[in-house]
Amino acid sequence: MKPVIDRRRFLLQTAGATLALPGLSSLMAKTAGSPATVQSTHGAGIAARRFVAVGNLLGFQQKSFFPSTAGKGYETTTLLKPLEALREQMTVYRGLDHGIKGGHFAVHSFLSGVLHSEARDREDGNVTIDQFLAEKVGNQTRFPSLTVGSEGGIHGGCQLSWTRSGVRVPPITSPGELFERLFANDSPARQRQRGEENKLQKSILDAVNDEAKGLARKVNREDREKLDEYFTSIRDVEKRLELRSQWTDHAKPDAPFEKPANANTVEDLPILYELMALALQTDSTRIATLEIGGCFLPQHLGIDKSYHSLSHHGNKEESIAHLIALETYQLEHFGKFLNRLSSITDGERTLLDSTSVLFGSGIGSGNSHTNSDLPVILAGGGYRHGEFKKVESKGINKVPLCNLFTDIAQRMGVETESFGNSSGTFS
Repeated sequence: MKPVIDRRRFLLQTAGATLALPGLSSLMAKTAGSPATVQSTHGAGIAARRFVAVGNLLGFQQKSFFPSTAGKGYETTTLLKPLEALREQMTVYRGLDHGIKGGHFAVHSFLSGVLHSEARDREDGNVTIDQFLAEKVGNQTRFPSLTVGSEGGIHGGCQLSWTRSGVRVPPITSPGELFERLFANDSPARQRQRGEENKLQKSILDAVNDEAKGLARKVNREDREKLDEYFTSIRDVEKRLELRSQWTDHAKPDAPFEKPANANTVEDLPILYELMALALQTDSTRIATLEIGGCFLPQHLGIDKSYHSLSHHGNKEESIAHLIALETYQLEHFGKFLNRLSSITDGERTLLDSTSVLFGSGIGSGNSHTNSDLPVILAGGGYRHGEFKKVESKGINKVPLCNLFTDIAQRMGVETESFGNSSGTFS
């Protein structure tokens, strides 16, 4: 028997997602839940193009990060010193940002160029570049993308990755969890059970989809727009179910070591980077992100201060010195990650040559809460590197950071002329 149409909500629990029919005022319906959350995942093959983004929630000390001399002869700054040996494999940028404001509440726009609060009327919403790429090429791998971060710290939860339907992608929060995703295989019985679950969830999804289509013929224009967003969420889940079914009978790669213990964000950083490198190497992901958030505790580096309070340093020398110590640690391990990728052979080149690796932050200065003049490094990806590029940051010649994202997408084989608030490709 077909379910009645006027019930308040449809719920579909599938692959970590909840689909709820939106509130439709023209049918006197009440608000019902939230859009689907799209679980992130992973993938890659020989000579395939890949993308990794690493974001910091609180920025970097600009005076210690940016060189003063543009071009290939730029001087090594305090924070770039850990990357000196990689100079020819990376480019440092200054002047790139999204032209937005909001301080901590705008950091989430780092990979999208769009504030979540202003995304509703945009065709692509505030989709981030990693999820945009995952939509286009993620179906070639077990997991379309991999999002690593934390659910603690300032404003709670990793905010780096967003889907086009305006849903924050929940992060994998620990080395142990990431290891399980990459290497833990289900038993034969569990594989059969998952197959049955997929069939059941597909059946439920079809019923929900059919009923929503019936509603679309009875609502006004405003509610039809809400339903369009709902259909987008349904399509997200359909893609995930199809992909999950496709990989059900394929074994994951063998684990190279025992499951790591979970410690804390500071001590876990090296093993998280190693697992991300293995995810790329083992054809488990072509797209990955890592956010270093507010739960990166200075105490684990011997600094008895709050990271957030340190970021509001008020030009106090001691606070700035502590911040540089924290930021240097992050850059040291980023450098080790780049070296790790460069040590892995990928066909006739290295994994770093195949992977565009973006590093930076959605905040320019934590002290003054600015989202301009963002710290940005791009490594690998087959680009011509070795420079410090200072671009026009104001006026009609301003270069948006999304221009660089458009270029990255094109190098990934995605046919697009724009992304976010881009004005063209980066040149």
